[in-house]
Amino acid sequence: MKRILLIFVPLLLLAGACTDDISSLNIETKRPAAVPAPTLFSNAVKTLSGTLASASVNTNVFRFTVSHWAMAVYQDEAQYDFNTRNIPQGFWTIMYRDVLADLRESTKLITADATLSAGEKANKLAINDILEVYTYSVLVNTFGNIPYKESLDAAKLFPVYDDAKTVSADLLTRLNADITKLNTSAAGYASGEDLVYKGSISKWVKFANTLRFKLGMVLVDADATAAKTAAEASDAGAISASADNGLFAYLAASPNQNPLYADIVLGGRQDYIAAKDLMDKLLGWNDPRTGKFFSKNNAGNYAGGIVGKANTFVNFSRAGAKVIDAADPYVLADYTETEFLRAEAKERGFNISGTAVDHYNKAITSSILYWGGTAADAAAYLAQPEVAYATAAGDWKQKIGTQKWIALYNRPYEGWVEIRRLDQPKIAAPVNAKSGFPTRLPYPNTEQTLNGKNYTAAASAIGGDVVTTKLLPHTNRIFYISFHLRYSHFNLL
Repeated sequence: MKRILLIFVPLLLLAGACTDDISSLNIETKRPAAVPAPTLFSNAVKTLSGTLASASVNTNVFRFTVSHWAMAVYQDEAQYDFNTRNIPQGFWTIMYRDVLADLRESTKLITADATLSAGEKANKLAINDILEVYTYSVLVNTFGNIPYKESLDAAKLFPVYDDAKTVSADLLTRLNADITKLNTSAAGYASGEDLVYKGSISKWVKFANTLRFKLGMVLVDADATAAKTAAEASDAGAISASADNGLFAYLAASPNQNPLYADIVLGGRQDYIAAKDLMDKLLGWNDPRTGKFFSKNNAGNYAGGIVGKANTFVNFSRAGAKVIDAADPYVLADYTETEFLRAEAKERGFNISGTAVDHYNKAITSSILYWGGTAADAAAYLAQPEVAYATAAGDWKQKIGTQKWIALYNRPYEGWVEIRRLDQPKIAAPVNAKSGFPTRLPYPNTEQTLNGKNYTAAASAIGGDVVTTKLLPHTNRIFYISFHLRYSHFNLL
């Protein structure tokens, strides 16, 4: 009898359990079913800033490419090897899947939100689009022809690759519209949601003008007319003071710390050192930023290592305390960069206020002040014959390009864009370089393997999928290539 009861009771329990609704077990209580539009926007900006700021050799190796940093041990990335760690794949995936997809989803939610006033909705949509333009500009300036018009369409498993020049022109058109839509009389993102400007629409207007200025100048050799139009339209409204700098603010507390703090301090890395090319310029010109850029070596001296060559870590300078501070912000756009753009535009004959020398001096002074120097430090630096605009070596491209290269320290991606664009300064090739100076990154491996025919056509359209291919060729052809997506959040395979 006991045996019968022992069997019968569990069966009763099982029968009772079968009548219960267990669908709740499928609900992930620790993951939200929906993410609010402001959160998606904030995360997109954080991811974009973090990727551009990072020193991870898996995604951002541009500090070595522009000879700001060298490496003590591992030399592959410094020697223009972008494939061993599949750097193009990482960079591509982050920009499309983690930045653009979040911005696009945020835009959909804002568009559908009937509780927003017309002015607030317009401002939020314009700011989202400005950041989309920023991100697409990074992609097109990195790879050349890219998936653009169909890139975030879930119904397009194989979106077309649009011509780089066509994409760049459309980005300018979008910025023109965004600037007109921004309304300083209406609200935008709240202070806690807008991690760049804390809800200031007037500063976003200035940011957008600086971005338009910059994108126009990137086009200057391919379309001088478009560059001139963009520069002249942007000059008056662009960033005109350091208070308007577009800074992504990091926090001292985890997980929102400066990526360099996470990469170097928390990661305990002892292989990133100053590059000789940059250090020689800093020391030769008594640059007041030297001690902010770098710390001294173990012997108490400033010294830079040769890029691409094994270097003993303790013998060379490392990233300075400000660079690796947990709360040090990333610069998305600033007064220094804008003043250099104005100086260049004047030299190109564009109708820009002021003089080239004045903008050059303001750019350098702004950079020195940002890094903790004084106005007196800046004046002394500018007084040196090697630095003064009237007496510095070379033509205007060399003068502006060299000083901009120094000022863009810790903005390695932007430094790479400018050194390609102005062909200045002339830096030493790394030891055992795998190629000539890289003017682009190759397309990710997934683009090559999952749609080989169309990849071949796209690579041919830009002159070959190699790192030395020049971007923005004078062609408007469009070719097809695969951009494989998974489900609605656009995870790349």
